[in-house]
Amino acid sequence: MRSFRFQWPGDLATSLAFEMETLILNWFVLVATGSVMLQTAFAALQFLGTLLAPAMGSLADRLGRRAMIAAMRGFYLVLAGCLAALGLTDRLDPASVFVIAALAGLVRPSDLVIRNALVGDTMADRLLVNAMGFSRTTQDLARVAGALIGATLFESLGIGPAYLVVGAFYLTAFALSFGVGGRRARPRGRGLSMPGELRAGFRHIRRTPALMAAMWLAFLVNLTGFPVSSGLMPYATREVYGLDAIGLSHLLASYAAGALIGSFSMAVGGGPRRSPVGAVFAGVAVWYLLLMVFSQMTEKWAGMAVMVAVGTVQGGAMIGLAVLLLRRSNARLRGLVMGVRMLAVYGMAIGLPLGGALIETVGYRATVMSYALAGLAGTALIAFLWRRALFGAEAAGRRSRMAAG
Repeated sequence: MRSFRFQWPGDLATSLAFEMETLILNWFVLVATGSVMLQTAFAALQFLGTLLAPAMGSLADRLGRRAMIAAMRGFYLVLAGCLAALGLTDRLDPASVFVIAALAGLVRPSDLVIRNALVGDTMADRLLVNAMGFSRTTQDLARVAGALIGATLFESLGIGPAYLVVGAFYLTAFALSFGVGGRRARPRGRGLSMPGELRAGFRHIRRTPALMAAMWLAFLVNLTGFPVSSGLMPYATREVYGLDAIGLSHLLASYAAGALIGSFSMAVGGGPRRSPVGAVFAGVAVWYLLLMVFSQMTEKWAGMAVMVAVGTVQGGAMIGLAVLLLRRSNARLRGLVMGVRMLAVYGMAIGLPLGGALIETVGYRATVMSYALAGLAGTALIAFLWRRALFGAEAAGRRSRMAAG
């Protein structure tokens, strides 16, 4: 629990910095280039290092969580300092932003991997849903506050001073990272080599049907759900709603407020008891239905209301998905499994540029409707193909609990 007291504020500071710089840089690229294609391509850069996430997770399993998380946050701090320096000297241009974002994108996808593995290390199984919900509130609080603070600083002070604040949050997170615990580093010379461990981890996932289903669902929502909820939002804000960066922050904050509601309900209530896996799939389906509704909105307040609902169901579903992965994976390979889950984020790296191309071809509303319909169909297919591994285990567990009772 002591470790979690250091982890929570450190995660919050990191997430605040992430959300602030995501809004600031996305808006900077969109305004500086005037191209939705370049803006969505830039947004996809933050997932550049997703392919490294399994290796980073395995490295954290071997070297210890504290060393990995401190090194990552130190790297973010250095990059934020470079952006602040360029902004303060009026030398910042889209090319520089793309280069620095690409460097950050090599490491950033692994941040959530280490966070989730830390929760799995330090919390008992009976508290796992509550702990994951509580941990997720750091991201959701950051989405609300980070979007509003980032937009306000950018509009009032400019990108250089705004990035000094981003750097201050990274510095705080770096200092707090030395108080976290989790699984300790393994003694040298024991266990598999890293390549052998990577092969063992992939084999473990391939031979566990429930993990395979969860991985495919994660890829699907990153391909067709998250691009609409986040990456395409700057375009919708400017072209559909006719708003500026402050308006973008309001829409993103509404989405984050809904996610915070979903996370808090999971943290306090522990999630559905009867069919938690079923709740994950139901939540994803409702998420897509709400995106269809959002595609028809043109008024800011109506769009904000729908985004609150989107965030609520999405937040609960993604926490349930993470808990499913943690519970069904081998504890020795937990970091690696969560790293492989991050490979699913490549769906967003595909979905964002594809969405930009489709918007320029068929329009925004048709693009969102297409993504939502494809997502609904894919969710139903995954649930059907792996129904025995996903829902059969739940039914068997309920029967055993009833018999024991």
